[in-house]
Amino acid sequence: MLIFEQSRPGRRALAQAPREREPLGGIPERFLRRRSAALPEVSELQVVRHYTRLSQQNFSIDTHFYPLGSCTMKYNPRGSHALAMLPGFLARHPLAPDGHSQGVMACLYELQEILKAVTGMAAVSLTPAAGAKGELAGVAMIRAYHQARGDGERREMLVPDAAHGTNPASAVMAGFQVREIPTGSDGDVDLAALERVVGPRTAGIMLTNPSTLGVFERRIGPIAEAVHRAGGLLYYDGANLNAILGKVRPGDMGFDVIHMNLHKTFSTPHGGGGPGAGPVGVSARLEPYLPVPMVTFDGHDYTWVTERERPHSIGRLSAFAGNVGILLRAYVYARMLGPEGMRRVGEFATLNANYLLSRLIAAGFEPAFPGRRASHEFIITLRRAAKELGVTTMDFAKRLLDYGFHAPTTYFPLLVPECLLIEPTETETPEALDAFVEALVKIKQEAEEQPDLVRSAPHRMPVKRLDDVRAARELNLRWSAHQDG
Repeated sequence: MLIFEQSRPGRRALAQAPREREPLGGIPERFLRRRSAALPEVSELQVVRHYTRLSQQNFSIDTHFYPLGSCTMKYNPRGSHALAMLPGFLARHPLAPDGHSQGVMACLYELQEILKAVTGMAAVSLTPAAGAKGELAGVAMIRAYHQARGDGERREMLVPDAAHGTNPASAVMAGFQVREIPTGSDGDVDLAALERVVGPRTAGIMLTNPSTLGVFERRIGPIAEAVHRAGGLLYYDGANLNAILGKVRPGDMGFDVIHMNLHKTFSTPHGGGGPGAGPVGVSARLEPYLPVPMVTFDGHDYTWVTERERPHSIGRLSAFAGNVGILLRAYVYARMLGPEGMRRVGEFATLNANYLLSRLIAAGFEPAFPGRRASHEFIITLRRAAKELGVTTMDFAKRLLDYGFHAPTTYFPLLVPECLLIEPTETETPEALDAFVEALVKIKQEAEEQPDLVRSAPHRMPVKRLDDVRAARELNLRWSAHQDG
């Protein structure tokens, strides 16, 4: 039931009621309301119960295991939230002079230095306000680099067929033509296919390592050598950085630019449309093109680096210094972990994934790449169940909801049929992992003995399966007391 449907004239929720304010002067008459907004008239208890009930109907990291592959849905420590919301941070105005902002600037500068150390890059800019924006910044810097060298014919961006969908989208937005590189049967990039297409038109290659197939790209050295030999650059999609945190650095693999999803590796709030943060790190050759502003330190004062100091910068990508509240959460998280803690993140994320993979194989599930160890995530394919029983991956995913688990990523990457991309992260306990395996085993048994039960799932959720296509094409987010029907 919508809260509007609970409305009755005369009810009030005083704690939530807007305070009376003096009329705002200077607003033209035509822009002023002629009647009050049509807000629901409900009691305070109704408000509390309504929104509490809504929250209980959602799956979230705070309530359920969320093994969403390639998304790194791990716990957000409350300590990071608390410290990022200290009064001195919250009350700071973004236009405050440098002399009044030394504390927050010190934190941002130290975060830049931490991210440089973690990734092996020469410099970092924190300003991109989302992972996708960081990705666009990365390819924009590659474009600026080639243009500055008078190498305008480099218009092709190589993208493996297992890449995130945002990779080719960002490349096209930056003005590149995309050339797809196939993946071999072993899960690694087809090096021979790469060698055939790399050349004088190659601006770079976009990939992540480990890849979205859940395996570490073993030929990254020869890939980097081939692309660099042809004059191109390497872009690292930071989505899977959690797998290698503290163990190996993208800069040491030969990458020239990386964006980092702070909501993944550095455990800032994830989902809901924002706010986000997607810092970018670059090798020395791309440093002049970094987006501004950045923080610098002369040994005594922290100051902002702007277009004046970096005339070749690709410019500003967000207001002021980006989403500072999110950056501060990442900074606190990194400081709480320290170098040893970051190594443990990569180790336990990988350990949890390989534990889950081994248990599921023992239970009769089919891995997408037999013989390959998992990185922080792995793929199982349910193609046999789909073909022999008529029970699809989506059916398994919906039935998992009945058992109290959010489904892993389904049908991605597209080159693995009927796949589940499973990422447990490092923050889950062995008991939670065991319970997840037991649920999948039960669903597998149900698919064999009661396929209709699985095909018609979920059975215990507030709503059944939604018509995704209709919801996208006929999106209706407005309520009216005079709606038809």
